[in-house]
Amino acid sequence: MTAKRQQVGVIGSGAVGQTLAAGFVKHGFATHLGTREPAKLAEWVAGAGAGVEVTTVEAAAGFGEILVLAVKGSAAEKALQLAGERNLDGKVILDTTNPIAERAPDGGVLHFFTTLDDSLMERLQRDHPRARFVKAWSLVGNQLMVDPELPGGPPTMMICGDDAAAKQTASGILELFGWEVEDYGGAVAARAIEPLCILWCIPGFLRNDWAHAYKVLRP
Repeated sequence: MTAKRQQVGVIGSGAVGQTLAAGFVKHGFATHLGTREPAKLAEWVAGAGAGVEVTTVEAAAGFGEILVLAVKGSAAEKALQLAGERNLDGKVILDTTNPIAERAPDGGVLHFFTTLDDSLMERLQRDHPRARFVKAWSLVGNQLMVDPELPGGPPTMMICGDDAAAKQTASGILELFGWEVEDYGGAVAARAIEPLCILWCIPGFLRNDWAHAYKVLRP
């Protein structure tokens, strides 16, 4: 008898959502991608998204045993509302979002709509206390999210979240996707992890260099 594939619901159909959905299919997960306009992704599904079922946000959230939040930070709360609270209850939510403000960068430096005393993921966790958020994939571009091949070996993904079991689940997925994992503690650590997006983007804005990732080195 064939073992049941673990089910993933990706919320968000932009570049990050498409990349991760295709990556989950590649690594053997049954994957639904939720969007407000499923018909617009027909061409992508026929090519790079083969194997991904595109549906509504609510349906994808209901399908997934594990969820991935892959939308603009400013749209995160609305996307979770569309998903439906009952579809979030108790689930691991891999949160890729960053609180990027709708303002042009200054000298390549993005603006955030949060402060250093709060983070977007903390806000989402407070609003949805029965969900189990883990910050992941927030500090790299979509081109390196799945199976990155870099001369220095596997890059490092910093994660955080209040639920230890949820972080174990996230770590297993990230390692499967070719990453080393550093657990930086509770959701409060998102205050430090989310701003790494600002640092990561500076070479891109200044030199069109988007193909890089972080790595933690120890003696």
